[in-house]
Amino acid sequence: MSVIKPFRALRPPKELVEQVSALPYDVMNVAEACAMAAGNPLSFLHISRPEIDLPADIDPHDELVYQKGKLNLQEFINQGILTQDGQDCFYVYRQRMGNINQTGLVVCASVDDYQNGVIKKHEHTRADKEEDRVNHIDLLDANDEPVFYLSRSCSEVEGIIEGVTNCTPEYDFVTDDGVAHTAWIIADQTLIARLIVLFAAIPKLYVADGHHRSAAAGRVRELRRGANTGHTGSEEYNSFLTVVFPENQLNIMPYNRAVKDLNGQSNAEFLTNLGKAFTVTLSTTPLIPAERHQFGMYLEGNWYELRPRTDMVNEQDTVSRLDVSILQNSLLAPLLGIDNPRTNQRIHFVGGIRGTDELVKLVDSGEYAVAFALYPTSIHELIELADQDQIMPPKSTWFEPKLRSGLFVHLLS
Repeated sequence: MSVIKPFRALRPPKELVEQVSALPYDVMNVAEACAMAAGNPLSFLHISRPEIDLPADIDPHDELVYQKGKLNLQEFINQGILTQDGQDCFYVYRQRMGNINQTGLVVCASVDDYQNGVIKKHEHTRADKEEDRVNHIDLLDANDEPVFYLSRSCSEVEGIIEGVTNCTPEYDFVTDDGVAHTAWIIADQTLIARLIVLFAAIPKLYVADGHHRSAAAGRVRELRRGANTGHTGSEEYNSFLTVVFPENQLNIMPYNRAVKDLNGQSNAEFLTNLGKAFTVTLSTTPLIPAERHQFGMYLEGNWYELRPRTDMVNEQDTVSRLDVSILQNSLLAPLLGIDNPRTNQRIHFVGGIRGTDELVKLVDSGEYAVAFALYPTSIHELIELADQDQIMPPKSTWFEPKLRSGLFVHLLS
């Protein structure tokens, strides 16, 4: 049973939405955030990445950063850049990128569902990143960015959403990256009640992107419940902002890897050792994997095709048969010494949206010695693994397009 609830979104008026909307906080560094917000005082990055308004040498985890985010949010409210709807609503959010068209329902999900396993996860969180989101959300008193969830398809839910999208949208704009964003409001209480009932029949939701924000929502609830002697369970802090997409509309891209050095081996030694676990074939063109268990490798100006030897793959094991696991267990750990990719500073993860050109750029710069292109993990693999309460290696999935921040904010008080 999946519990969803409507909420009164804090959001920009339609004439300001293009200036306010921003990419999510965790797809950029501070310098990139500063550049994106330059000359735009309405950018939501002033709330989601408030360090851009403070001295460049400040620690991004300094309490002053979280305080600045709170001040900026209040200033946006005071100036009418963000205003709160007068009644509880659901919202529909559609994104179009090339031939990808995904339409989700913007709701508040239940912290209880997350903590009880109704909402399934597939990655571990990092303690430092989780703590950062706890501090940010708690001091901001808001879920300022939605979590990206997926659900099993439900024809009636999709039919209701399709009917809503036949009406005039509240927002309709295209961002600089060519992605179209369109949003509608569901204020009809009959539709809202029906959607709640339909979701109650959906046994599980799945985290696609946003494990740290989900975990932080749970911790913030515990902090507030402990401080509230009159806690009833109906407070806004018992739920958190999400967009739920049906599984049949989502697109996973590969999450590629680059490594700074060859762990003391020469190129020739590395290729020889690699041949013990993989068949290695020189490629005359950039190798973009077209199927499972095919890898591209860029080394010293050359592309290679890698395929694991059959005895290196256990197809009966849900986790170890993933391509990210094969690369980690048969190459990155034993040959390159990347035993813990969550903490090792010699490995860099490259979202598939950047393509193989980014891998070539990293290696040709001399900063990295070798890079690997992977075939993307599938939605089926994610759901199967999550249903078994298994955990993927870190950075196994890259969802694109990314949800824009600033379109909907959920206030906790």
